[in-house]
Amino acid sequence: MALHTRYLLVNGTEIETDSEGYIRNLDEWSEDYAIALAKQEGLQLTDEHWEVIRYLRDYYQEHSVQAQVRAMIKHFAQVWGKERGNNHYLHEIFPRGGPQKQGNRLAGLLRTKGEH
Repeated sequence: MALHTRYLLVNGTEIETDSEGYIRNLDEWSEDYAIALAKQEGLQLTDEHWEVIRYLRDYYQEHSVQAQVRAMIKHFAQVWGKERGNNHYLHEIFPRGGPQKQGNRLAGLLRTKGEH
């Protein structure tokens, strides 16, 4: 399945993405990219969103693979408590595919294997 190229305008520069909004070149990610993509997706980024985005980026940098939802839940249950550190809440704050899809897009990570 061929993925079509799209572009996201960030501070006057076009950043190449695939048809789902995943960045093509990880080195082009910036916080401004995340803000522009979130705006396009109708999402206002809060401190909690940024915590998840930074966690995803740090996890990827350390492990060279995207974090599984199970790892995210374990981490955020410890940080935020069980009321907010759970799968339901993470999907609530990332309504377009949860933290694994929308979170990874905003964090400038690649599409996960098997995702279409």
